[in-house]
Amino acid sequence: MVNPISGTSDKQRIVDLIPQYLPEELFRVRVCYTEYSGHAAEFARKAVAGRADVVVAVGGDGTVNEVARSLVHTTTALGIVPCGSGNGLARHLSIPLNPEGALQVVGQCVIGEMDYGRINGTPFFCTCGVGFDAFVSSKFAESGRRGLLSYIENTLKEGLQYKPETYDIEIDDENGEHIHCQAFLIACANASQYGNNVYIAPSASMSDGLMDITIMQPFTVLEAPQIAIQLFSKTIGHNSRIQTFRCRHLTIHRKQGGVIHFDGDPKQESADLEIELVPHDIRMVINPRQEPVSPPLLQMFTDLYNDVNAEWTQLRQDLRETPRRIRTINKELLKKLRPQ
Repeated sequence: MVNPISGTSDKQRIVDLIPQYLPEELFRVRVCYTEYSGHAAEFARKAVAGRADVVVAVGGDGTVNEVARSLVHTTTALGIVPCGSGNGLARHLSIPLNPEGALQVVGQCVIGEMDYGRINGTPFFCTCGVGFDAFVSSKFAESGRRGLLSYIENTLKEGLQYKPETYDIEIDDENGEHIHCQAFLIACANASQYGNNVYIAPSASMSDGLMDITIMQPFTVLEAPQIAIQLFSKTIGHNSRIQTFRCRHLTIHRKQGGVIHFDGDPKQESADLEIELVPHDIRMVINPRQEPVSPPLLQMFTDLYNDVNAEWTQLRQDLRETPRRIRTINKELLKKLRPQ
């Protein structure tokens, strides 16, 4: 399932690599291109009905979510070739970010049974939440631009305008704990990070049957750099503004409805949010080698460089195409103005 507009990379190169890593004597491959939101989910449901062994999402976390939510409670496994803006689930699973490495993992076809979550019935596989991260996801979606650079731009610009809300949290465990708090954000994590190596729940596991909950209290401008560094260095739990716990089910009450996010995608929801974990109910192609990745801060700057370079390349291409487009427009105008 190829999303041609996710991220900034060229998907045709990935398609061209398929015969090399998924040889026809072992795999029968069908490539489908998505054309609108929800299309990948439709394709995935048809693949399940056709008893496909694996459905591979070629795209970002949004594409992965669309495919994955059609595969829960089935025998069809999810594979990932990451080429989106954040690639949070792929990074958590140690799926290589280069197409060759990702396709090699798909070809090995090592499958594990993983957990997933639901927020008011909507499945998520990486993270969901309310507060600032949901607010930025909404602004990011409205901007129409993809990539890490755009996400950082929206985060910095909108961060000055965001006002933390007050929440009531009911934890459905033996003690029935209740938390009343003002929070900058509340993140419910099945996997460890949002994407781009931003670790909101560094110890999260996708196979322990529990969500890792992170409550970030409001903080001052002077504290923001430290929190940012800790998010990238997997040490956010050491910050005094952070409260963490694990549970399988919780309910969040807020004063009014508003935006939430699931795997980075924004959605308007009611004031009351019910969030639960479903253990071991989706099959995923995993990396058996669990290769070490670059240090998070180094990887962040590498991703930022690649993102800027991709946008600059696209800009140069657009500039080269501009004279030709102008000539085409002029010809069309002359045709329309010419007497019949």
